[in-house]
Amino acid sequence: MTHGSPQGSTQEPGPDRSGRTTADTVLDLFEQQARDTPRGHAVIAGADSLTYGQLDVRANQLAHHLIADGLPPGAVVAVGTARRTEIVVALLAALKAGGAYAVVDVESPFAGQRQLAALNPHVLLTDAAHHARLDDGSALRVIRLGAEAAEVSARSTEAPTRPEPGATAAVLFTGASFPRAVPVGHAGLLAAHEAWTKVIRPVPEDRHLITQSPALTPFAAGWTRALCSGGALVVPERTPWTPEGVRRAIETEQVSVVHTDPAGASRLLIRDTGAVTTGAAPAGSARGRRDVDPALRWLRLVTVTGDRLFLDEQDALQSSLRAGARVLNVYGPTEAAGTGTWFELSQLARPLDHPERLSLIGTPFPGCAADARGGQLHLTPPDGGDALPTGDLARLRPDGLWEFRGRRRDRITLADGALDPHELEAVIRSHPDIGAALVAEIPQDESGAPRLVAHVAPPAGTRPWPPAADLPDGGQLREHLAGEVDPARLPQAVIRLRALPRNRGGQENREALPQPVLAGKPGRGAGGSGKYTPAGSAAPTPFGVVGCGIPFLIGTGLIFFILSKIFWPGSTDLSGVPSPWDFLFFVLYLFEGASFAAGLVFLFAGRALMRRHGPGAGPGRSPGLTRAAHLAVVYLLIAWWPQDNFYRLAAKHDWPLQAALVYAFNIPLMLAAVLLAFYVTRKPPSPFDFEEAVDRDGASAR
Repeated sequence: MTHGSPQGSTQEPGPDRSGRTTADTVLDLFEQQARDTPRGHAVIAGADSLTYGQLDVRANQLAHHLIADGLPPGAVVAVGTARRTEIVVALLAALKAGGAYAVVDVESPFAGQRQLAALNPHVLLTDAAHHARLDDGSALRVIRLGAEAAEVSARSTEAPTRPEPGATAAVLFTGASFPRAVPVGHAGLLAAHEAWTKVIRPVPEDRHLITQSPALTPFAAGWTRALCSGGALVVPERTPWTPEGVRRAIETEQVSVVHTDPAGASRLLIRDTGAVTTGAAPAGSARGRRDVDPALRWLRLVTVTGDRLFLDEQDALQSSLRAGARVLNVYGPTEAAGTGTWFELSQLARPLDHPERLSLIGTPFPGCAADARGGQLHLTPPDGGDALPTGDLARLRPDGLWEFRGRRRDRITLADGALDPHELEAVIRSHPDIGAALVAEIPQDESGAPRLVAHVAPPAGTRPWPPAADLPDGGQLREHLAGEVDPARLPQAVIRLRALPRNRGGQENREALPQPVLAGKPGRGAGGSGKYTPAGSAAPTPFGVVGCGIPFLIGTGLIFFILSKIFWPGSTDLSGVPSPWDFLFFVLYLFEGASFAAGLVFLFAGRALMRRHGPGAGPGRSPGLTRAAHLAVVYLLIAWWPQDNFYRLAAKHDWPLQAALVYAFNIPLMLAAVLLAFYVTRKPPSPFDFEEAVDRDGASAR
């Protein structure tokens, strides 16, 4: 959503009456920093590091190339590369050339291709490796990053005469399964930066690190927090950030500001200690206190965005930092360039009871406004304009702080009305051994009533062994919830996980939750009856029908070893093989027979399991693709037993038979492997149509 367009965009920044530097765009702010501190660190990435002067020159060169290439004012320049230094150069160049930038996802080529299709950009800036991954066969204009340097080396490194820009400065993408392209105007990008500046108070000495993907709003709109305030942006040299890579960078580069998501913050600040310190924690405090990590001594600010953050989690993060450091829980839609509301513990007048049940999103950013209409939160972006319906539920507390109450799209319809899972999940989290919970609806029982299943994970910083051993089962959880939750709304099953699944945007991914296996009647899951497996127990697999583990392997292998002697006499004759090789070949024959048996079991029981891992509709894993992949797995399992027996009986010089065996077995094996590889890399569609959800519930928050 765009609100207005900048005027006089080539005007130089100047001081206003308050002494603050004024500017029409974020590009003006960056160029002022490049003039004032050309030797200051701008992008820190090992050998790819750049000063402000070097970054400005690189961006000018690429901007000249874009203008010479005929970039129309306001046209979209797509940026597709994993090298974040090149991303920063490219987005600045797009602005300098009078265009708008959009960073596309190169870590997931399928997502990147969808983004390019939604953008219809004038040009794609990429490198050779990622061009091949993003190429969908369209006649898209491409400029290779790095290759353009030789073409523009003779051109001026001075800033080009900037054409009058269009209304849009950047096109951002939501972090949903099917991301939307959201245009943000120059005024909106500048207003968002100024709002952030008033909240986090950046200084030129700051070094900022953003853990999220460059294709997401925290990076695509958040680079201004560093480069428009004179600070440095710390990025990885080549590959995306890893948890250990982030930690090393914070220590070695003396990072002072980290922008991350809840899972990233927990991995960074709350180290595995075996268990959280026991004992009752005071109201409003973390469940356990941890010593400050010396490697994080430089951190003065951590901003957490992307998903809900409960009060006890925020306090645990705060407790892991040095005194005086800040942890901000930030909530904001993509349409507002990542602004919206923010909360830190110091906003509380007093500690609150049951912090594990509360997710506070605080107060609006400067220039923003928030109000609830029918329980749904509406946010006004900092550059003004219409309020954005977020699709999320919130309420204004008596202390003036906004409390997050869940998402409309997650509501579950029960016989006695709608259930907002967030409320039930918050109560489940009050169990001392549960750190995270998601409640989902599962297929109806014989009476037609939907059933609920709770997916639970331990608190951050714990290391349960065996996996999830300390988490409650269904009976224990229902006992804990007694008196707190209506009996009709108690979960009928519990699935215990090491951690809840999250998508690449950092959000808890309800679509990726495993479902309990039903057993008995056909049509009720893998085995079918409509009755659930005991809560906390492992779900049966197809191999559980026959047996499991070593007994299954040895038993079926022996059966088919005997059958080999009947169908292919002499194929398993080991009388001429010396020891110990005869035993090794005998074990091989057992494995071949067991593989054939496993293939038969998977033929009848495997497809239902595969369908649960990928919806059967949309552009992802269609029913036909799931069926083909199921048969491919079956063939990969059953082919070895007959193939090897035929080969052992075939004469080496019988070329017609050898060729027949190769084409009958080896070629289909290769095709089955290719088909299976395509299936597992094909991203399944979301059961929610995101475009329709936005039309119904409003803008996508976070």
